[in-house]
Amino acid sequence: MTVAYPRKLQNSIGAREIMRQVVRDREIHIITLNRYRYSEQRSCKDLTEIIEVLNGKQPQLIRDLSHHISDEARHAMWLTDLLVDMGENVGTPPGNTYIDEFNRLIDREYFDSDSKLEDAIISVIAAINVTEKRGCEYFSAHIHALKEAPQTEENIKIRETIERIFPEEAGHVRWGNRWLAEIAKKSPEHKQKVEQAKRKYAAIEQAAYESGMDITLGAELRRLDNLMEIANTMPLWQRPQYLMERIPETLLAPQLQMTRIEVAQRAWKRDPQAFMEKFVPMFLTGLNKAFDKQKKANV
Repeated sequence: MTVAYPRKLQNSIGAREIMRQVVRDREIHIITLNRYRYSEQRSCKDLTEIIEVLNGKQPQLIRDLSHHISDEARHAMWLTDLLVDMGENVGTPPGNTYIDEFNRLIDREYFDSDSKLEDAIISVIAAINVTEKRGCEYFSAHIHALKEAPQTEENIKIRETIERIFPEEAGHVRWGNRWLAEIAKKSPEHKQKVEQAKRKYAAIEQAAYESGMDITLGAELRRLDNLMEIANTMPLWQRPQYLMERIPETLLAPQLQMTRIEVAQRAWKRDPQAFMEKFVPMFLTGLNKAFDKQKKANV
């Protein structure tokens, strides 16, 4: 069975490279920790919604999801304690959050009949599995970056907190792998459904991941490319409706515009000279990349 691993940012920048930069800037480091906290907290809500929709069907899955919620709530508690002890913000993090974008891009499959139940379960587990893999990738990279960073009391405390979370997140990945493997063993048709779901949710996860990292000019066009990649994993008859529902918001991207403004204001206040010398060129480079990619596609 195919194993899907998270891809790099724009297929070029890895998690370790990103986290080395994150831990060097305390403001960005704190925002990153708060994003972890928010994602763990929100996942409790999303997993609870799945249990409620299952409404007693698949009791083994409900039990496993209940344990998963317990783990995620504990992770959110540890991260909240960490940030509060540091005197930092535990409100909704700024910008477009990974988990909100992921939820926007999925096509909800409801457990409305027994005939669709198994397909919905495959989708749910594939979605959980791919997001947990991304979490493990970043927790591992974060721990590595903190070991290389100055061993301040704060950095040590942050690393110890993430080291407590990481093994349980790895356990969630193994859990998802086992469930998908067991379903795939049932028949060639089941195997095909599992493989299709893994491709689909890997594309959705990559799009959600990049949307939270890429705010440079041309990001809207790159988001549209990612949307097309998601649609291409679906049956032909599902693609038009999926695209029609999501293209307008993808191109307008109001949350992206607000994030750009917030980041630009923060960069200007911190260092006006660096804003002009580094931020603006980086921002414009994103547009050039989008145009280059479009030219190559037209050749």
